[in-house]
Amino acid sequence: MSERAAPFHCPYCGDEDLRPNETGHGAWECASCNRAFQLKFLGLLARGVQRNNTEGGAI
Repeated sequence: MSERAAPFHCPYCGDEDLRPNETGHGAWECASCNRAFQLKFLGLLARGVQRNNTEGGAI
């Protein structure tokens, strides 16, 4: 997959004014707090997805 994973908000200040940073793949900058950060996909967890199969349980 060659598409970028775009964050919805800054992990530091929570603002949504984010732009790709030119330092590399996955790098973003926040125009609100003037910070730069990088996203990186580490991989899938070994345990996978676990479902709760209780029937008739309360919601």
